Amino acid sequence: MSENLANALNGIALAYLGDGVYEVFVRMHLLEKGVTRPNQLQKQAVQFVSAKAQADMIDTLAQQELLTSKELDVYHRGRNAKSYTKAKHTDVITYRMSTGFEALFGYLKLTDQNERIEELAKWCIDHVERKLAAHE
Repeated sequence: MSENLANALNGIALAYLGDGVYEVFVRMHLLEKGVTRPNQLQKQAVQFVSAKAQADMIDTLAQQELLTSKELDVYHRGRNAKSYTKAKHTDVITYRMSTGFEALFGYLKLTDQNERIEELAKWCIDHVERKLAAHE
């Protein structure tokens, strides 16, 4: 795809794609860990893909200055996009931050930045794993 198309899409459309892009990495990670029972897969996946987890990851990525200025712009575009759906299990700010997180992954996919997607997905999964290990 072209960068022109990715730039033309609104943040919600980017997030729609990005949600699926990131989720594939999480599902592969869980299967590689040996998690195979459907209920366990779902329960553990939530720790990686919930709005709260995604908001924490994007906030940490930004604080540690691990995102480029373009990536931050795309995140802000997704975060600030007008959404007509409501957050089910979280506050509006967290939900919007997670939308920005997903928009970033959608943008990277549309612009064929697959290595960057892998790099960020790995960082995010490692980040969640570190937090889970710290709480054990």
